[in-house]
Amino acid sequence: MTLKVGEHRHFGGKALAVAATILMVCGLAPAPPAAADIDQCSPPGIEGATALPRKLATATRPHEDKYTTAEVKPLSSVDIGALGLRTPGTLTVGTLSQAPPTTCVNATGQFTGFDNELLRAIARKLGLHVNFLGTDFSGLLAQVASRRFDVGSASITATEARRRTVGFTNGYDFGYFSLVVPAGSAITSFDDLTHGQRIGVVQGTVEDAYVVDNLHLQPVKFPDFTTVYASLKTRQVDAWVAPALEALNAVHPGDPTAIVAHTFSTGNYVAYAVAKENRPLIEALNSGLDAVIADGTWSQLYTDWVPRPLPPGWRPGSKAALTPHLPNFATIAARHHRAVDEPAPAKSTLDQLRDSFFDWSLYKQAIPLLFTTGLPNTLILTVSASVIGLVLGMLLAIAGLSHSRWLRWPARVYTDIFRGLPEVVIILLIGLGVGPLVGGLTANNPYPLGIAALGLTSAAYVGEIFRSGIQSVEPGQLEASRALGFSYPAAMRLVVIPQGIRRVLPALVNQVIALLKGSALVYFLGLIAGQRELFQIGRDLNAQTGSLSPLVAAGVFYLMLTIPLTHLVNVIDARLRRGRTFAEPEETFDLITSTSGQEMT
Repeated sequence: MTLKVGEHRHFGGKALAVAATILMVCGLAPAPPAAADIDQCSPPGIEGATALPRKLATATRPHEDKYTTAEVKPLSSVDIGALGLRTPGTLTVGTLSQAPPTTCVNATGQFTGFDNELLRAIARKLGLHVNFLGTDFSGLLAQVASRRFDVGSASITATEARRRTVGFTNGYDFGYFSLVVPAGSAITSFDDLTHGQRIGVVQGTVEDAYVVDNLHLQPVKFPDFTTVYASLKTRQVDAWVAPALEALNAVHPGDPTAIVAHTFSTGNYVAYAVAKENRPLIEALNSGLDAVIADGTWSQLYTDWVPRPLPPGWRPGSKAALTPHLPNFATIAARHHRAVDEPAPAKSTLDQLRDSFFDWSLYKQAIPLLFTTGLPNTLILTVSASVIGLVLGMLLAIAGLSHSRWLRWPARVYTDIFRGLPEVVIILLIGLGVGPLVGGLTANNPYPLGIAALGLTSAAYVGEIFRSGIQSVEPGQLEASRALGFSYPAAMRLVVIPQGIRRVLPALVNQVIALLKGSALVYFLGLIAGQRELFQIGRDLNAQTGSLSPLVAAGVFYLMLTIPLTHLVNVIDARLRRGRTFAEPEETFDLITSTSGQEMT
């Protein structure tokens, strides 16, 4: 894609060429990087088998029979019409895109992973379609409880605290924690974690609760696994308490990190989350789970995606479910000399930089997705929200300047609320609060809600920009207009407001730039893969590969949008300061001869 910005395009091209030359000289030129060959969102298969950590292979699991059902209903007795689904015949599923190998988006833009593929198999048994929507873990359970999603699929541990918010199916997997530290760290066990250390966790997870409730420490909370692991590699945190599968998947050979300890989860099994009152759907999913265990589908998916031994005495499904037949993963792992406690040789700093920022094969993979999916969605969100913000902002400005307090006070309250709340809070409140009420109008599509949230937030800022511009116009302009016979509304519309808008055009363009960058927050509402904007595509590819190159590529696209707008602001500002720059037509003067014979103009 070629970007032309006035006369700067030639300089930009030369700069890129020089940069490429420097990279080649420094050894960062296109070379087959290790990260390019790693797709964390693809099933490792049986050859990727690992043994359970030595200390957990014979450890006793926490008691989990309290909530496991004794049996399930036959599939033939499940009434699909009584499942309380948002869309009849379709499971609307909230999931994550950055937690491989359990939940992630693969290279073709499809939600996959062990949890999601298992749910697809269960849905087929029930005769249901599945519609996956990506969201953030911190808001997932609330979205399930409010029926924004029928099911939450994200390796969710069914803890007592979470059962107060949502209901759970029977377990389909077990969970344990891993402790990941920088290479050479003095931390070798969970007992070594103390006050004063920066312990990374993902917000709202059972690892978060474990550090707070069991270790009595205050962790550093991150939005996703990719970000916390990147912070660990750069030593911005001292340790990461991680779900074991995500840790095994994230730590690549040669990374400056090590997995040093493990412990079983303190909660119950891993299960799918469903609204508490929707017992028919929970029972149907339990029936489907037992069915895929009985026909060997669970065993095959487990072997493909998460090949490690089950802990002693644990099995998935109801108490009446068949015991799944699995390969001897420990023997396979031993044959390949692979163990979860096994350290790997460290990479050089140059290799780490190359894999993190200059993986050219990932640039080739990311750019088409960014161009065909991310860029159009970002522009749609930005332009649509800008229109809403400009129209509503002008109304707020006029109301704020009104002499009537019935107009002025509501405008002031609206502005204070929407300027005072963070954008992400407004997006979540509208998505979770308004979304269920207008589901029929939006076809349960969160995209319009995201546009509305961005537009309503932008309007509060735009209204203040317009108001300041209008108030900056000299009072004499209004008085002169009234003296010429204009009514007050006409004088404002034809004289004062146009001058005010002209004076604040640079500030308005800056607000559009802020809105462009804020469009990334719409992902919190849950979007299908084809609705992802620039940042989320870069973030998903980053989760798939562990490389920051896709995020750098997304950043380049943002720069290609914001830099021209920034220069446009400067041009507008300079133009408004100088006035007209082209030559004014020369005025002609007719010579008039006075009666006294003197020439006059």
